[in-house]
Amino acid sequence: MSHALQDQRPARAPKSAAPAGLTRGGLPRWAPAGIAALSIVLGCGIGVLADLHSKIQWGLIGAILFLVITYTASAVIENRRQAKDRIATSIVWVSFVLAVIPLLSLIWTTVSRGIKALDGDFLSHSMNGVTSFEQGGGVYHALLGTIEQVALATAIAAPIGLLTAVYLVEYGRGSLARAVTFFVDVMTGIPSIVAGLFILTTWNLALGFGPSGFAGSMALSILMMPVVVRSTEEMLKLVPNELREAALALGVPKWRMILKVVLPTAIGGIATGVMLAVARIAGETAPIMLLVFGTQLINGNPFEGAQSSLPLYIWEQYKVGSDASYDRAWAAALVLIAFVMILNLVARGIARWKAPKTGR
Repeated sequence: MSHALQDQRPARAPKSAAPAGLTRGGLPRWAPAGIAALSIVLGCGIGVLADLHSKIQWGLIGAILFLVITYTASAVIENRRQAKDRIATSIVWVSFVLAVIPLLSLIWTTVSRGIKALDGDFLSHSMNGVTSFEQGGGVYHALLGTIEQVALATAIAAPIGLLTAVYLVEYGRGSLARAVTFFVDVMTGIPSIVAGLFILTTWNLALGFGPSGFAGSMALSILMMPVVVRSTEEMLKLVPNELREAALALGVPKWRMILKVVLPTAIGGIATGVMLAVARIAGETAPIMLLVFGTQLINGNPFEGAQSSLPLYIWEQYKVGSDASYDRAWAAALVLIAFVMILNLVARGIARWKAPKTGR
């Protein structure tokens, strides 16, 4: 009987073979690098044969060839599904390279041209007694002015921006919070010349104060505040609500919870946002021209008298048009880039030092 039942069971169908398109061979690991090298060679060759003088055109031809060859090779050797995946990855890499090349070109040009005039005398002397067409002179007065103006702007904008972000995330509800958010968005797009005109109208013309580094700092702080608010707001939103609830469950007041739990947790992102805002204002020239005026002398008092700044110094020297002034302009641009980079390194160090320690 059991043998009869076993004979009546339907036989299992044989396992169907996988589609041929999913079992074909794949490109070797070195294929992307090889295709990239081949595309570069072909792009340069086509550029030479077509008598294209711009290296940018050569690069664009090479990028297009890289995408075409990658898709064709993957579709023939692998399958169309894998080819679509590779073409998407290739587009990401090509976009990355196209974004990095101008940055590297900018850094290379600034360093190669700015290093000619950059030395100890350039950093420790001003332009006092040196005409713009002569060799010599320095950037000390502009560097001092930039440091003081950026420091004052940060001292004004960072606390206000931080407290505004704390209000929007922790307390903001209703129409007031929506109004604050709206005006922060509006301030993000304000041109720097508008901020300078606002301070010129209120501080200089209405109240009667003269040009000073502090006036420029107030205009720079207007440009800096919305960046600080937006970046700090996003960092505070990333703090897990469980940390807030745990602190409040222990009976900790809300202000103390914000001070001891929320802000230390987000301090890394907050410091980075502040440095981004500093980088945003460090290169502004229009408010400085309106409110600080510029000078060739060293003025260490930002609250009285005209000052200079690195962006204004670069514009003044480049405007002259002599070889010596061009060298000083590029050297000052290199100093400005180094100034922003040092600030970013300091901010990262402070953020790492103040970040909450995590256990194993």
